[in-house]
Amino acid sequence: MADKKKSPAALAPLFTKDNYLWMIIGAAIIVLGMFLMSGGKNVDPKVFDYNVVYSKTRVTVAPILIILGLLVEIYAIFKKSKTTS
Repeated sequence: MADKKKSPAALAPLFTKDNYLWMIIGAAIIVLGMFLMSGGKNVDPKVFDYNVVYSKTRVTVAPILIILGLLVEIYAIFKKSKTTS
């Protein structure tokens, strides 16, 4: 008996170009949210300005964008490719 090694069947790629495009879009949304969360700075560092630190952009908009970006990433991972069999 000859020792024959079976070659592994050619596997389809896990992600397609469309998946990677959605991953890049999700990452860009997350980066935008992080950038907005970093916000600005006080004019005088010795004075605490409540409106700058707790602005609507930092507290509301940025976290929503980050969560939206994470949801886009989840969609990109689970998106099925349209293959013709």
